[in-house]
Amino acid sequence: MDKNDYIFGIRAVIEAIEAGKEIDKILVKKDLQGELAHELFAAARTIGTPIQRVPVERINRITRKNHQGVVAFLSAVEYHTLDTLVPSLYESGETPFIVLLDGVTDVRNFGAIARTCECVGANAIVIPARGSVTVNADAIKTSAGALHTLPVCRERSIQDAVKYLHDSGFTIVAASEKSDKNYTQVDYTAPTAIVMGAEDTGVSPAVLRHCDEMVAIPMRGNIGSLNVSVAAGVMMYEVVRQRG
Repeated sequence: MDKNDYIFGIRAVIEAIEAGKEIDKILVKKDLQGELAHELFAAARTIGTPIQRVPVERINRITRKNHQGVVAFLSAVEYHTLDTLVPSLYESGETPFIVLLDGVTDVRNFGAIARTCECVGANAIVIPARGSVTVNADAIKTSAGALHTLPVCRERSIQDAVKYLHDSGFTIVAASEKSDKNYTQVDYTAPTAIVMGAEDTGVSPAVLRHCDEMVAIPMRGNIGSLNVSVAAGVMMYEVVRQRG
């Protein structure tokens, strides 16, 4: 791991947050307490950065320097938020198209999806702050650099993101092998958000409840589902086809 990818020490991490550094996540040793620690937790909450409590041995594997039980991983990109991005898309006269990832954890899948998003002209890709991939070097490499240009929105949860987009006039379409509706039977010419689920469990029930449509890609072979990055590509190119 490159030493430029992380910072350590409680005060150093607080100062990085206050300076506006983009931070993916913070590892904190399990028993960390004290006034300065609470200041760190409060600062992290203000920017929605996830904190993971871990054994100190995990932090020691990253650095043996005086880390004080805290290591923060810096993001390779600047994150966006939907509440600033979506109004700007409407103001520019676009018909927005956004892809949301509900629990995708494989960075290669994430990078491949981001690459397709850029190729089809999607306006953004959305990930949750917790339980998801982050934009690291492997993801950027797999995306062929797309993650340097494609806006990535990191929201508190995909459920909240779906609610916001629905209230903003988007049609929310979830890809699910459990649906009987063919993915081509939906109108994607209006503002559209496609939701792709986790590699093993698909789109969560909590998110599905807020979607307008649930669609499936027909399977003809013996395997019941596509890799999520391939399925996302199929869905995205139907949007391209319908929009001409």
